[in-house]
Amino acid sequence: MNTTTISRRQQCPELQAACTSEHVFGLLLEHGPLAPASARHEARPVLAAWGLDDDQIYETLLVISELVTNAVCHAMPPVVLHLRACVKGMGAVEVHVSDGGPQAAPDNWAAARPADEHGRGGMIVAALTSQAGSGRESEDLIDHWASFEAA
Repeated sequence: MNTTTISRRQQCPELQAACTSEHVFGLLLEHGPLAPASARHEARPVLAAWGLDDDQIYETLLVISELVTNAVCHAMPPVVLHLRACVKGMGAVEVHVSDGGPQAAPDNWAAARPADEHGRGGMIVAALTSQAGSGRESEDLIDHWASFEAA
């Protein structure tokens, strides 16, 4: 297995290998309004190093931004970004954002925004990816994921 693991902040859980040759990236994010920008900033050079073209990088960063924003707005910490790509499937990428589950009573910067300024993230993710979903990663974490097919 050829796995590249990069963590620029703190140690975060590893994804299990899904194919015999893959790249894996993990990043623990701060639970706050700067998390989406931090995730995009850290993921861009990784995606480029993995051989994705500019359009694939743009779409992947948009999905990362949407999933991280949802985790910060609607869930408890921690917020962990994982990316996975099979080396042989150029453009085949999975984005995973794990969080601590729903907030009991959202009282944050996003909850105070007008309704017309949010609510489109799920449609954006569905339009750009081949599959998306969520499920329990562990007893304490919920995983929200989206996958892109190979180009």
